[in-house]
Amino acid sequence: METKRLADLINFLQQELAIPATDLQFALRYSHQTPNFLPIILWQYGFVTLTQLECIFDWLDKSFGS
Repeated sequence: METKRLADLINFLQQELAIPATDLQFALRYSHQTPNFLPIILWQYGFVTLTQLECIFDWLDKSFGS
C-alpha cells in the first residue's frame, strides 16, 4: 500500500471509526512489511469489530477499488 493510501486509511480509521492512535501504532508495528493487512491485524487483536472490519473493506473498495 502506497504512503498516500495508508495515510488516507489511517485518517479514516481515526476520524470515522474512532480507533485510538495507540491501537493503530500497535497494529502498524505488526503490519509494517505488509500494510495491506492492517485491517485484519486490527480485527485480529480486537481493536475493531467484525462490523467495523466490513466497513473498512467497504471504504477501501469505494476509495481505491476499480
